[in-house]
Amino acid sequence: MRLAVIGGVAAGLSAASRARRLDRSLEILVLEKGPTISYAACGLPYYIEGRVDSTRDLIVYTPEHFRRERNIEVRTGAEVAFIHHSRRELSLTGGERVRYDHLVIATGARPKRAGIEGADLPHVFTLHTLTDAVRLREFIRNERPRRAAVIGAGYIGIEAAEALRTQGLAVTLIESSESVLNRADRELTETLRRHLERSRIDLRLNMRISEIESGRAGDVPADLVVLSAGLMPNVEIAAEAGIQLGRTGAIEVSDRMETSLPGVYAAGDCAETTHLITGRPVYIPLGTTANKMGRIAGANAAGGRERFPGVVGTSIVRVCGLAVATTGLSAAEAKREGFDPVSARIEARDRAPYFWPAWTTVELVADRRTHRLLGGTIIGERDAAGRVNVIASALTSRMTIDDLENLDLAYAPPYAPVWDPLLVAAQQLHKLLD
Repeated sequence: MRLAVIGGVAAGLSAASRARRLDRSLEILVLEKGPTISYAACGLPYYIEGRVDSTRDLIVYTPEHFRRERNIEVRTGAEVAFIHHSRRELSLTGGERVRYDHLVIATGARPKRAGIEGADLPHVFTLHTLTDAVRLREFIRNERPRRAAVIGAGYIGIEAAEALRTQGLAVTLIESSESVLNRADRELTETLRRHLERSRIDLRLNMRISEIESGRAGDVPADLVVLSAGLMPNVEIAAEAGIQLGRTGAIEVSDRMETSLPGVYAAGDCAETTHLITGRPVYIPLGTTANKMGRIAGANAAGGRERFPGVVGTSIVRVCGLAVATTGLSAAEAKREGFDPVSARIEARDRAPYFWPAWTTVELVADRRTHRLLGGTIIGERDAAGRVNVIASALTSRMTIDDLENLDLAYAPPYAPVWDPLLVAAQQLHKLLD
């Protein structure tokens, strides 16, 4: 029996590794069209910034490691052109054919070009692969640009803007919507606008760029342009094989990661999943989700019966030294989904007063009728990951704000105050709900 996996980064290699653990006799072949596998894409902005010295530091495993340690064959430079599922066969670019019994599609995603004329000019970059990052860093070193425009104020856009500012460039961050971080939250957006301005990054909202020329992006002067206007799933070969796409445009899968073709699974940035708050399909391409989806796909491709329930959309990003973490729904998003949201936003110290505390901002959102917790945001210099993870756990468990308010959270002066900022925010929201 042979399991073929298309894609050799997060989801694909997680699928292959999980399948191997469950079935030591299974023949496993991973086909990756690029030159590198298993690299830390989330570290690319820090390579541009200079915090990471070499792309070698971002490579986690090599094909040789998988062959030697896991008995998994990994081929780079192997691009799948077509899936012939009736024959259980893959056609590679160049004409080679590969047989399979079970298949995992982990083709990932690619940056949106957003229909911008001039997006292929030599001073225009994306930041999606190791090759992208090397090209961008070499351009900065060799051409010494002075002004940069970053199109898109999502996670990659904000991180790229900070990296370029650290390199000494004047940076304009351009976003076509009225919000940053793909989250409809006016207070969050305004907080980050002020913080970015203090860090000398010019944020421009509600601005669409239709054309890039030498020396400018739209009306913004720019010697260098980074496109970070979001991702689109690589679903073409799946769709051509007759696999059903979902309402998000990504591959539709069951909670077992199985597609509409029996024996074919999909995972990672090419597939959609379920939002645990709304119960609806969503497309949230994150490395954490990709790895989990890959594990489930690999397990079931190897004969298991595992399921992936979905996500609450938890993420964290560094914004010029400030940690910004979100999970679940903002109040505006909750209202669009049919809830009656109430929100509370507080600022509180994150340590005892005599242990050099910093201020942490917490916003919580709950449904007025049921008191069910719907989402949260943490902004602070430290401990944002730990606190947003508590909220994410509460969302996954369908806790109410009453439940959250009574959580037995840790206290010690060097680490947390008697009343953790999460509990303070929950108390404040409880008052508004009563």
